[in-house]
Amino acid sequence: MRNSISQMTPLLPERADDLQDLALEVIQRSASLGSRQHPVTLQTLRELLRIINSYYSNLIEGHNTHPYDIVRAMQQEYDSEPAKRNLQLESVAHIAVQRMMEEQIQQESAGNIAGEEFLRSLHREFFTLLPEEFLVMRNSETGRESRVVPGELRLEPVKVGLHEPPGHDSLPAFMARFGEAYPPEKHHGAVKLVAVAAAHHRLMWIHPFLDGNGRVARLFTEACLHRVPLQGFGLWSVSRGLARRNSDYKAALSWADAPRRNDLDGRGNLSNEGLVKFCRFFLEVCLDQVDYMGTLLQLDGLVERVRKYVHLRGSAMIPNPAGADNLRVEAAKMLQEVLLRGEAPRGEVIEASGLKERTGRTLLAQLVAEGLLVSDTPKGEVRIGFPIHAAGWFFPELYPVLSR
Repeated sequence: MRNSISQMTPLLPERADDLQDLALEVIQRSASLGSRQHPVTLQTLRELLRIINSYYSNLIEGHNTHPYDIVRAMQQEYDSEPAKRNLQLESVAHIAVQRMMEEQIQQESAGNIAGEEFLRSLHREFFTLLPEEFLVMRNSETGRESRVVPGELRLEPVKVGLHEPPGHDSLPAFMARFGEAYPPEKHHGAVKLVAVAAAHHRLMWIHPFLDGNGRVARLFTEACLHRVPLQGFGLWSVSRGLARRNSDYKAALSWADAPRRNDLDGRGNLSNEGLVKFCRFFLEVCLDQVDYMGTLLQLDGLVERVRKYVHLRGSAMIPNPAGADNLRVEAAKMLQEVLLRGEAPRGEVIEASGLKERTGRTLLAQLVAEGLLVSDTPKGEVRIGFPIHAAGWFFPELYPVLSR
């Protein structure tokens, strides 16, 4: 029984119509996020959220690497302490694999994203970029060390807490069944989102790799939400919600690991009630994150937080970025003008500030140098930027505010 693919049933929760109602609510509210800001601003925010996803995915693994240090690593600036440097490399690897995955989904070159080949590619691309220290696993009970081979299914039995995943010899059969059951295009309507939730648990339950299963499951889940497609996804983070409720997340995974209790608990080998609980938890986390970002993306509120940031910088109540001067109060008018328009010519941004031409150009240059405004060319139009030193103030509680 332990190596039979029937051990993974039920594949979808049974008798849980309320899950579809919850999924529909996530779909509708997520779709509305795109109307909160100019499309150019939203695209810049998506770039920031890749960093946020990496930060929270690392946090779930017990690795706390501040987004400031992640950005430094993206610019090839690594910490001199080997342990911190390794965590920076881990973060950059996550961002690189997420970007690769998104490009494949967009170009429709990913194939069956629930298939073994795609899942192994996520694992391979991620672990290939990691330091050597991350490729050695030590069994806490036996002390035995094993090497993680990027992209390869595990070749030994494992135990995760109280859960004993399927034997390694049966992994190909379980992965094949997973690939048949969970392609997003196989499901319809709100069931698609319920299936994403169920697939997240079942992949964790199979535990196909020696290490990195949680990471692959979260990347796979993001791929599914892009493929559904879930309009507005990319403007909110599943990983943030799971990390902020990490103990509840692990408990929910355990619920769905449990065997069927009695004849009222579904018709499969595993507990239907446990799977329903996990899917409900997962969808509630999604809804919470959609609502959180929906509030932060309201234009009036964002403009007010930008004004406050400029005021705090002008009065030296928060630290300036390295080498930067205090901000003039007129910077708020410049940033507001760009927020309202998405992109704007430099001359019109200076005009909106009310400053004289020379003073306005100096202030505009400072905003560009700090990354608060971004342009593709030295004289081209500017758009809003979300540099790490300011993004925590613009989007409170997205991650810890930089205090250095």
